[in-house]
Amino acid sequence: MKIKKTLLAGALVLAGALTFTGCGNSNDGAKEETAKNDGGKASVYYLNFKPEVEEVWKEIATKYEEETGVPVKVVTAASGTYESTLKAEITKDDAPTLFQINGPIGYQNWKDYTKDLKDSEIYSHLVDKDLAVKDGEGVYGIPYVVEGYGLIYNDAILQKYIGLDGAKIKSVDEINNFEKLKEVAEDMQAKKDDLGIDGAFASTSLKPGEDWRWQTHLANLPIYYEYKDNDTKDMAEVEFKYDQEYKNIFDLYLENSTVAPEVLTGKSVTDSMAEFALEQAAFVQNGNWAWSQISEVSGNKVKEENIKFLPIYTGMEGEEKQSICVGTENFFSVNSQASEENQKATEDFLTWLFTSDEGKDFVTNKLGFIAPFDTFTEEDQPQDPLAKEVAKYMSNEDLYNIDWNFTSFPSQAFKDYFGQALGQYASGSMTWEEVKEAFVTSWKDEKAATNQE
Repeated sequence: MKIKKTLLAGALVLAGALTFTGCGNSNDGAKEETAKNDGGKASVYYLNFKPEVEEVWKEIATKYEEETGVPVKVVTAASGTYESTLKAEITKDDAPTLFQINGPIGYQNWKDYTKDLKDSEIYSHLVDKDLAVKDGEGVYGIPYVVEGYGLIYNDAILQKYIGLDGAKIKSVDEINNFEKLKEVAEDMQAKKDDLGIDGAFASTSLKPGEDWRWQTHLANLPIYYEYKDNDTKDMAEVEFKYDQEYKNIFDLYLENSTVAPEVLTGKSVTDSMAEFALEQAAFVQNGNWAWSQISEVSGNKVKEENIKFLPIYTGMEGEEKQSICVGTENFFSVNSQASEENQKATEDFLTWLFTSDEGKDFVTNKLGFIAPFDTFTEEDQPQDPLAKEVAKYMSNEDLYNIDWNFTSFPSQAFKDYFGQALGQYASGSMTWEEVKEAFVTSWKDEKAATNQE
């Protein structure tokens, strides 16, 4: 079927606008905290990705130097400028010894500067070694924080539903596949007045720039299973083999929502999270980072003990054993072109940060990370309700986690293109077959364009 050509043009324009916006956040590209460097002494230089935790990294640098005498320099890239800042810094004589890549695509950009860490102590402590960025037998990116996403639900509303006559379940534990989720969600929608809600699901935010939960996070599930079928972590071309499973859950969201599908292209993530926080909806798809978005909503009604996760069920065979989506876009790499002394100093710094009591305290209580290393007990992890849910699912050996394979998605233009197709589908101006064609064609074209760069 013919694809709506205006979609791709719009996606490219949006991607370009985002690129220029990012480059406009200047501050000369970085702010710098420099620790004293005694000439010739081994040192660490970390190029930090997140401005919001800059002060914490300064504290860490100061504490580490006090304890070991090894100088640590922290440079923080301004918001939206990390890649350009790294490009400018990496060729200097005093280049970063520690930097971040965002997964396999990022590794391809920086593989000339990434050291093989397969024999490092920090890698030996990684609980799920499949999370690391690998190339052959080598390990070039170590995940330092994991996050999880799924269907967040308000247990108070679910318990109220269970108490209604004719409820489809007697316990939330019975929801372990798409068929049961659909049955419950549709019944809750029909009984929304009895439950005091506007819809089973919070609104599906399809406003351009606000659609990442669907064009990236939800799309991760069918790609995870397609990769699994092909025993790979990346593909130049995909079939969108499980598009019907994606459509199952996407349609369920659209048809059992707080608002009509036709208005969703004007809805933002903030709108959706506010609906959940104000108990206008029982379910919302999002990740553990959403706790602050919920708790800080003015008039929030959701109590901490009532916020839980369910996996995102789509109708896959055997999904009763499926867990939530667990992964990361945050990987540490050590500069292979730094001096051997500085490479060792950098690895020692990472070991201290994620194995010592003082380092782990910074990681958990100040950086707020769910750390993926065996040196962290349950008590060492953040204690907000969604972080605890992620830790619970990760430790459940009877379930398999869905990896974050969207780090291999071709480009932002691809994701924007798919997001706009979903918006047109929701509004009734595009068929599902056209959406599937848009996904497959754009994936192939964007992968080819990326490989030519």
